[in-house]
Amino acid sequence: MGTTGEATRNDVVLPFVGNQAKVQKSGVIFPRDLSQQSWERIGASLRELTNSTAWWLADWLIFGETTYGLRRYREAIERTGLDYQTLRNYAWVARRFEHHRRRDSLSFAHHAEVTRLSPPEQDYWLRKAEQEKWSRNELRREVRAGLAEQGHQIDIPPSSGDDEQETSQLPEPAGADKGRRKATTLTIELSDGQLDYYSKVAAAHGLPVDKWVTQVLDAADRHTA
Repeated sequence: MGTTGEATRNDVVLPFVGNQAKVQKSGVIFPRDLSQQSWERIGASLRELTNSTAWWLADWLIFGETTYGLRRYREAIERTGLDYQTLRNYAWVARRFEHHRRRDSLSFAHHAEVTRLSPPEQDYWLRKAEQEKWSRNELRREVRAGLAEQGHQIDIPPSSGDDEQETSQLPEPAGADKGRRKATTLTIELSDGQLDYYSKVAAAHGLPVDKWVTQVLDAADRHTA
């Protein structure tokens, strides 16, 4: 038998918990004399850990695919026992956010909310959520309202009313809109500096650069009409 404070096979080592509680795979046993400050600190750390594991699992899966040639998620499932749809959705979100674009102050679920948008739009809404300290549900409502004002449609799954990660409900990437009107392609040559500048201006309006340019041209047409 192990002595007091000695880890057993069922114990889980979490540095931020230390000797303040006994952590096992099946739960946590807290001592009666644990201070409220310690309890709050442990809870905050567990929240961060829960959020981070989604990114970790996604990056682990993507690394396996690119390095060892795993072609199907089912291979990873057989080796880990993890849920197929959950893994698939984790990786789908992670592929749309390079590491430098992920925001530590926001949850994985925040990022999942904007995966269907263009990168400039994603950055715009995540920056707003960070600045305004929006919850996942608040970000969802703001994105819907903003896109509705612009007449820009996007499929966002209905909210469950809480801030849990609904990764199993994430939509798959959609193809082109079936009902899209026929349009004429206009090619505009820009320097790298011009493209960077216009992309930033468009992102400030929550739009990809092509849609922002379209709005500017529409406004100019109405002005001259």
